[in-house]
Amino acid sequence: MRSSAKGEFAHRKASELFHVDFHEFMRKEADYTNYELASEFGLTLRDVRKLKKQLFRS
Repeated sequence: MRSSAKGEFAHRKASELFHVDFHEFMRKEADYTNYELASEFGLTLRDVRKLKKQLFRS
């Protein structure tokens, strides 16, 4: 069976997205800027925007 990065991404649990704990991210989201969130969780600014978009959808 073939596997790809896109396939693995689709089968990951939502809580494992970007290896970030969503509950902690949501707590800090209200108080921190995107730059501070990125440095806190070791993400890029683009990844922070993706996480926020993902949280808004769910």
